[in-house]
Amino acid sequence: MRRRLPGLLLVLAGVLPAFSATTASDGWSEGRYLEHVRHLASPLMQGRAAGSPELEQAAEYIAGEFRQMGLRPPPSAGYYQVFAIAVNTELGPDNHLVWSRRGERHELAIRRDFLPLTLSGKGRVVGRVVFAGYGISAREYGYDDYAPIDVRNRIVLLLRHEPQEFDRDSIFAGKTYTEHAQLYTKVLNAGEHGARAVLLVNDTRQHGGLAGNFTEFSPYPGPAPAGVPAFHISAAVARQWFALAGKDFDTVQERINRGLEPASFAWPEEFRVSLRSSVQSRRRKVRNVVAWLPGRTAEYVILGAHYDHIGHGEQFSLAPNSAGTVHPGADDNASGVAGLIELARWFARRPPMRRGLLFLAFSAEEEGLLGSIHYVRHPVLPLKRAVAMINLDMIGRIRNRRVYVGGGHTGTTLLRALQDHLDDTTLRIDLSESAGYGSSDHTAFTAHEVPVLFFFSGLHGDYHRPGDTWDKIRAREAVELLSYIAAVVTELAESSDRPGFVHPPLQ
Repeated sequence: MRRRLPGLLLVLAGVLPAFSATTASDGWSEGRYLEHVRHLASPLMQGRAAGSPELEQAAEYIAGEFRQMGLRPPPSAGYYQVFAIAVNTELGPDNHLVWSRRGERHELAIRRDFLPLTLSGKGRVVGRVVFAGYGISAREYGYDDYAPIDVRNRIVLLLRHEPQEFDRDSIFAGKTYTEHAQLYTKVLNAGEHGARAVLLVNDTRQHGGLAGNFTEFSPYPGPAPAGVPAFHISAAVARQWFALAGKDFDTVQERINRGLEPASFAWPEEFRVSLRSSVQSRRRKVRNVVAWLPGRTAEYVILGAHYDHIGHGEQFSLAPNSAGTVHPGADDNASGVAGLIELARWFARRPPMRRGLLFLAFSAEEEGLLGSIHYVRHPVLPLKRAVAMINLDMIGRIRNRRVYVGGGHTGTTLLRALQDHLDDTTLRIDLSESAGYGSSDHTAFTAHEVPVLFFFSGLHGDYHRPGDTWDKIRAREAVELLSYIAAVVTELAESSDRPGFVHPPLQ
């Protein structure tokens, strides 16, 4: 279950003697932490791309560490939560989109007027069309584009991205998108509301430069087919359709973004769309890794980190000329997984607390938070018993001793827990004003009203590039951060006060 690099500890002793020799009296080990990072970011792991054999080896390594320290999965579950992704996706031979009105028939051209989404399901659909804004149902915001409209057995047209994303004071604003902006989430949500097919159009009032662009159709690993056909249509086609409904495409977008209120509507009965999708792909199984440390009650705290990266960088590399070169992903996110393992080890040696701890290593985060989205839709323990989710994503390159912590405002007691232990560390804990809605796995939990904390050491020039290597990890600072996180988690697990989820106010 565990594959070690030959002579690893001797190498560490020669290259970084302080790391291999330093083991704090409370059980934290810089050498052990760095050993996990180096193994997960080694050439053997080939960048841990979703769907690759190397990612499965990483899953076995993590599960083996949990097993070795005596942690077991939750009752009626295993160490692995399996789900499917798509690989080798192709357009297929027969994709078409036609609209008709009062006897007129207009066939649209693929790549000019429309393009199937990579996650599109197969099949033919004919029916009426409804517009459902951004296609967002966000309980945590009290916002739902579907509230004013019934989309059952309809073809639903949705805007890309999120409303008010460039408004500094908006609940949706931020440097990264929430789970609700993910295409996979939009299509799944439409299907759950009964839609038979999904059409996507660029939100041109916020992204004017995307007016003529389609989302890239990619053969690389991505979400499994969503169960309904899903196409991206051009803004020019959408403008024409809106006019036929007596609406102005730009005005409707502005109305949603100005008032943060849904502007959903249905086209008249005589307007119909016929579409066929023949997108083809192969399914490949990937795994979240799960371990459980019971508490004295049924409540629990979640600690999570994603263990996948971008392989050879063909799809997500920020160094396009290096496509085909291994992107090791030492900081992103072997550093967070190493922290997850060492936190599990630290808590496993201590008596049970009031609340249990659930350790989750997520797969396919880079493809759109697929592992965490799958988990919250299929939790192995009831989410209503989760009092908080702690996410570790890129904690290995702390500079100037500063660590960014988001999400403190998502729970009533989270800031207090963070502040109570500031004197226990010399790190500069930056309690960001971010509400905790950023593009990492914790966002899947805020969408289900679980308070979150997001620990992050900041972006750097090696992000999503081949230079994200193990030797640049600052293990001493990372381990000091783990000690601080352990104190915060202990308070959340032992406190008689449960953090209540804080709903951001609509602007």
